[in-house]
Amino acid sequence: MKHPRYLILPICFALSFLAQAQYTDVINSNRPGVSVSAYAVGKNVLQGEFGFVFERRDHKDLRLESTDFGGEFAIRYGLLVEELEVIWEGTFVNRDITDDSGLSPFTFSASDFLRHTIGAKYLIFDPYKNEESREPNLYSWNANNKFQWKDLIPAISIYAGANIIFPDNPLLSEDFFIPDNETISPRIGIAAQSHISGRWVVIGNIFYDQFTTDDPVLSYVFSVTHNLKNPKWSVFLENQGIDSDAFSDISLRGGAARLINKNFQVDASVGANFKNTPTRLFGTIGVSYRLDFHKDELIEVEKTIKKPRKKYKKKKEKRKNKGKENNPVKYR
Repeated sequence: MKHPRYLILPICFALSFLAQAQYTDVINSNRPGVSVSAYAVGKNVLQGEFGFVFERRDHKDLRLESTDFGGEFAIRYGLLVEELEVIWEGTFVNRDITDDSGLSPFTFSASDFLRHTIGAKYLIFDPYKNEESREPNLYSWNANNKFQWKDLIPAISIYAGANIIFPDNPLLSEDFFIPDNETISPRIGIAAQSHISGRWVVIGNIFYDQFTTDDPVLSYVFSVTHNLKNPKWSVFLENQGIDSDAFSDISLRGGAARLINKNFQVDASVGANFKNTPTRLFGTIGVSYRLDFHKDELIEVEKTIKKPRKKYKKKKEKRKNKGKENNPVKYR
């Protein structure tokens, strides 16, 4: 499989990031967009992310038009340790297709999963693991909000899972110019995430799908999110590239999210691609909600108060004896 040049720069950028999942009081959602956060949801946290999807395609060369309506979901659960989460996600759509390549237009429909995966993500590096580095400067607002080079050091997580394709999926057949693949195929990836100046989040992903099949898929996502002055609002811009023997594409999407409360978020996004084989226009509206059963683990701290007192008494006695030795007449 030959990969186009547009993949080289994003891949090098993401790999240049490589150098403990952190539970947060506020929901940590991957929506909107398709980028994957490096951080897990937190131990014993069950989180659901759901959305309605729409996409319009127009392939001028093949004279095919299609419209997708459907839903997407992601179920995330923090398992065993703070750094680990398991993820079940998918996109199910109904596609209406119009074929205008013949003497008269022909219309038909098909419904099934466009994407269906189960996997796990583990945080292998967290630049904020040392809590002392998170402490704010109480004397300078500027020091807490200015750019610092260490902010570019990202959190890194790895992902491993499987694509599960149900037999006779009409959306993944030769009729749609996508070759049949194995029912189960592997999916691996890397996610990097940096927090810059407190209000910017930069995420880079690289995923390699179906590499045991005849049509492996390499993809990247680069996403920038900005938290507005109203902390409940955030906006994002995201670039995605996909390359395989059957299909290659570059797309751009943007959108916003609104925090309703610490466990509930709503969002919306729109996007388009950069070519006409096919031309794509798509959008989503969604929500994220979590059931938070997380409990902070108590860390036992050794009591060291008595030890310095003992050392102080020994030093005091030593100075007293030393004085007696230097002036024995005085202490008779």
